[in-house]
Amino acid sequence: MNKKYLDLLAEKFDREEKVVTEIINLEAILNLPKGTEHFVSDLHGEYHAFQHVLRNGSGKVKEKIMDIFKDSLTHQEIDDFATLVYYPEDKLKLMKNKFSSKEELHQWYKQVICDMITLIPYASSKYTRSKLRKALPEQFVYVIEELLYKSDKYSNKKSYYKQILEQIITLGQSEKLIAGLAYTIQQLIVDHLHVVGDIYDRGPDPDKIMDTLINYHSLDIQWGNHDVLWLGAFAGSKVCLANIIRICARYDNLDIIEDVYGINLRPLMTLADKYYDDNPAFRPKQHADKPLSKDEALQITKIHQAIA
Repeated sequence: MNKKYLDLLAEKFDREEKVVTEIINLEAILNLPKGTEHFVSDLHGEYHAFQHVLRNGSGKVKEKIMDIFKDSLTHQEIDDFATLVYYPEDKLKLMKNKFSSKEELHQWYKQVICDMITLIPYASSKYTRSKLRKALPEQFVYVIEELLYKSDKYSNKKSYYKQILEQIITLGQSEKLIAGLAYTIQQLIVDHLHVVGDIYDRGPDPDKIMDTLINYHSLDIQWGNHDVLWLGAFAGSKVCLANIIRICARYDNLDIIEDVYGINLRPLMTLADKYYDDNPAFRPKQHADKPLSKDEALQITKIHQAIA
């Protein structure tokens, strides 16, 4: 082998055995099925809609649940289980009020944990154990792996596995574990996310979408024209910034300019109040869940005219 390549290998592998092990590992991985890729586009700042699509994998999460539990759970139970995987914290709060006793609630915890442990091997069937381990909640890796790979062929560990579940509940860790398993399932269902354009535009929460993407396990982004506008503003283009303010005024999203990005719009408001009056053509498009007073609508109308 060329000495140049040997020197490069030596930087990472100090022994021949390590190189051989890595070659075996990589060659084997090439024979695994390709992980599921999820494409989303035109998010337009709609954080809540994006979150729902991301959490349910455009229906793939429920599809996996149906594959495993169609013969053992009712349709309603499958729907409830799917909701728990999508929104674990919210669903857990609802379920805590459903049971009349702690014993019933604890029994439900045990069943849910067992169901999630049953689902994870199917959701991770395209991956190596190493990749699965990296997707598990860090504080519960040991416990989850014990339950995932349990084998009681000789009936020696039945009490051991039972005690793991008992201690999880006794120590008040069941909800944290269930939430961790839910997010693990979400991550396993979608191996890689492709975001195809326009994270930003008329929606109110593109910043929250960006925060989600920053922490996502694997993705790529193809910037859209509205994204480029915001990138241009960040780079210092006054033209791009003016156009962003115009769009935000049009769709009543000026809050993001001041509250999220810290740009003071007071001078623009003062200018708009001084030189502009009401004009129906520049009135903001209002959100159903965010009604504007007459004075607020008039102020935004004036700002829209001033920046247009």
